[in-house]
Amino acid sequence: MTFDWLELQKQAHREFAARLSAVTDWGAPTPDTEWNTSDLVRHVIIEQQWIPPLLAGESLATSRLRLAPLGDDLAAEWTRYSEAATRAWQAASPTAPVQLSYDTVTVTEYLREQVSDVTIHSWDLARATGSDEALDHRLVEAVWTVFEPQKATLQASGLFASPVPLPDDAPLQSRLLALTGRDDRLD
Repeated sequence: MTFDWLELQKQAHREFAARLSAVTDWGAPTPDTEWNTSDLVRHVIIEQQWIPPLLAGESLATSRLRLAPLGDDLAAEWTRYSEAATRAWQAASPTAPVQLSYDTVTVTEYLREQVSDVTIHSWDLARATGSDEALDHRLVEAVWTVFEPQKATLQASGLFASPVPLPDDAPLQSRLLALTGRDDRLD
C-alpha cells in the first residue's frame, strides 16, 4: 500500500490541533508519564521548529541556533510552527538528505518519522484531555507500516515504554499504540 505522506502530515497536524483545542488543564497527566499536557505540547511544537532548517540542509548545530523560546500561548505557537513545517515539507525534495541526531536520512524518511510522532502524540493529547481518541484510519495504517517493522528497535530504544501485549485481532489503532507502550483499554 502506498501513502501520500505529505497529505498524511497535514492530517496528523489537523488531528493534533483538534486535541490541542480541547486542553483546559496544562498540568494534566498524559500517557507519557514523564510529561504533563504542557510538556507534551511543547515537545511536539519544538519538533516542528526543527523541520524548516533541517530540510533546508542546515546542520544540527546551526538548526539549534534557530530554535526560538516558545511563548505562553501554545495554541498560537502550534499554528505558527505547524504551518512553517508544512511549507517546508512541501518545498523539500523527497530524496534530499537530512542530518538528524542519530543518522542522515532522506526527507521522506524524516517525514514518515514526524507523521508517526505527531500521530501518536495526538492520541496522547486526546487521552490527557478526555477528547476523541479515534485517530484517522489512514494515519493509523500508515504509521503502522513505520512502527511495526521496527518493533524490536522501538523497544530497545528507550524512547517508548515496553510494548503492551494485545491479541492479533485487536483493532489496528490499539495494536499501534501498544507498540509504543500505550494501552487504550485503560482509563
